[in-house]
Amino acid sequence: MRIFVKARPGSHKECIEKIDDTHFVVAVREPPEKGLANRVIRKVLADFLGVGLARVTQLSGFSSRQKVFSVE
Repeated sequence: MRIFVKARPGSHKECIEKIDDTHFVVAVREPPEKGLANRVIRKVLADFLGVGLARVTQLSGFSSRQKVFSVE
């Protein structure tokens, strides 16, 4: 399944907002530097969806706020 994420790095609080089954807004405290925010967004998604971290893979949007993840 593909998950579409609008990222909000550098936020004051970490939260996830579900828009529909495949669209989310994820706010994380980490800055968008050296992939740090991407790693945390991936972990937050895995926790929210109740799957292991290895089952969540980022497909695109490595330097964009619009990201696509694959969840197996």
